[in-house]
Amino acid sequence: MLTILMKFYNTMIVREAQLKNGTKEQYSALDEAIRTAQFIRNKAVRFWMDNKGVNKAFLYALCKDIALLKS
Repeated sequence: MLTILMKFYNTMIVREAQLKNGTKEQYSALDEAIRTAQFIRNKAVRFWMDNKGVNKAFLYALCKDIALLKS
């Protein structure tokens, strides 16, 4: 059973996933999703650090574009 929770904080959305008694394929898919999310987050943070003054809307668009390329 896969349970996904979304928690909203002041400036960040946190997604939590729990997989209980899943198959090997389900665990692999969850691991891939975690790696993809971390990759996208790290790319956005690096872009923000290198280009001061980048606004939140631009970072959202960047994350969306990277996610489309990754899929």
